[in-house]
Amino acid sequence: MDQTTHDPRVHIDRIVDTLLDSVRRVDMRTFADQWAPDGVMEFPFAPPNYPVLHGRDAVWDYVKDYGASFRIDEVTEHRRHHTTDASTVIVEFSAKGVVRQTGNDYTMDYIGVITVGPDGIEHYRDYWNSLAAVSALGGVDALRTAFGVDAQS
Repeated sequence: MDQTTHDPRVHIDRIVDTLLDSVRRVDMRTFADQWAPDGVMEFPFAPPNYPVLHGRDAVWDYVKDYGASFRIDEVTEHRRHHTTDASTVIVEFSAKGVVRQTGNDYTMDYIGVITVGPDGIEHYRDYWNSLAAVSALGGVDALRTAFGVDAQS
């Protein structure tokens, strides 16, 4: 029996590689498809009342218009930290591009704490710099609009 076939770290690395590649290509359908049907995505450093996404469909709804808001020129992985829990990895990466509506440069550093199960991402904590996003997009309202977030959320 091939040991790597059942190694959870190989499974998680494939999912992380697919996530980063999908952001590079702005293929957000593939990005969202990495979530388990009931997986969660949350943004601990987001502005107040920013939503927590519950389920693959909610992730898709959140990211589906990403390409309309951002032109991504480069995604660079800086570090990948496997944890003592084989189902969890921490990924440090950056994205560079342009905000389409403003023409402003978009340079964002991310830290993702990702827990993966057999059906995909079970929990993704996205530690991004909301102030940098607000600045590049032109304000909190523009951030909410770019990601389809209702101001009352």
